[in-house]
Amino acid sequence: MANRNDGCNAGIHADRSEAGKRSTAVSGFHALTRLQQGLAALKAEHLERRRPVLDGAQGAHVAIDGRRVISFCSNDYLGLAADPALVAAAHAALDACGVGAGAAHLITGHHRFHHDFEAAFARFVGKPAALLFSTGYMANLGVVTALAGRRAEVFADRLNHASLVDAARLSGAAFSRYRHLDLAQLESQLAKSTAQDKLIASDLVFSMDGDIAPVDALLDLAERYDAWLYLDDAHGFGVLGGGRGGLTGRARASDRVIYLATLGKAAGVSGAAVAAHPDVVDWLVQKARSYVYTTASPPLLAACLLESMHQIETGEARRARLAGHVARLRTGLADLKTGTLMASATPIQPLVVGANAEALRLSRALLERGLLVPAIRPPTVPEGTARLRITLSAAHSDDDVAQLVEALHELA
Repeated sequence: MANRNDGCNAGIHADRSEAGKRSTAVSGFHALTRLQQGLAALKAEHLERRRPVLDGAQGAHVAIDGRRVISFCSNDYLGLAADPALVAAAHAALDACGVGAGAAHLITGHHRFHHDFEAAFARFVGKPAALLFSTGYMANLGVVTALAGRRAEVFADRLNHASLVDAARLSGAAFSRYRHLDLAQLESQLAKSTAQDKLIASDLVFSMDGDIAPVDALLDLAERYDAWLYLDDAHGFGVLGGGRGGLTGRARASDRVIYLATLGKAAGVSGAAVAAHPDVVDWLVQKARSYVYTTASPPLLAACLLESMHQIETGEARRARLAGHVARLRTGLADLKTGTLMASATPIQPLVVGANAEALRLSRALLERGLLVPAIRPPTVPEGTARLRITLSAAHSDDDVAQLVEALHELA
């Protein structure tokens, strides 16, 4: 009897197994169909994205998808990404340290080059200590989740970078977003909060608008409501404040201010550095999971960053040339009839055109003229504010900028 029951049960299990396989197959097909429908919807709404392929070195003039163009879409604001001094530093470091780090920082991956760069970066930006992360995204995830747990609340500008939004959500903290630069709403949220720990997180230069956060006003609120102030200066470091970034003197001196600079933009290399009070940095070494549980970045990159720091510190001529390009572009487009050039004194110069299709049309027409300017669309920017995001570099010539101005007027 037992044997017959076992046999029957085996048959039932086999039938169920086959049914499960058929169900999985059907379900998998429908899931793929839904995905394909989603892709078709993105294409219909002019929201589909693709990856252009770069050949050769980054710069103002590049080869993209097999054609030479003038690039107005890189964040290489000082033209350091292919600078000969950084290339030479990379070659020299290869002989000293090889390629890979081999382990996490807390095992054997923390090289002397990493260590020296952290010390140099902290001195340069005016903070007592610093920590090098592999990417800006990882830095934001690490800092926010290490400082804001379930008994905390994170307050964030609505136009913050996606990595800050994701970090706040993953932290488990309460999450409040205030209207862009609306400090009255931020103060109202802070006043109502009963959280044990509070963290105000903001871009310092907003990546899609090019405007700058009011650092001292944010610090006033952080002091009034006993909150951390975390400033992501991805687009200000190397450009603002003589290259030291957008921190004010008060913010540099404040123990509650934590400063982030990404190192793949104006610095021309890769990674991100966080500068803060030494105890904050030590806490991140213990608790920032995106730092602890990943292999260290290649030491040769840190060696390149040391050279990059020197170039930034002595880079007033580059910054002056960049500022000249910004002024030249804004003057040239002041009476443009297509789109609105947003107020920005930074290398990020957004031209808002509104509709997704129009932004794509202008971007493609510029490309036909050998000018690479990306169309930025939702969800990166709010609905109805699709734009051309023009970014300028010290590596551009005056003629490069003049060509762009002339082409935009022709297309208008």
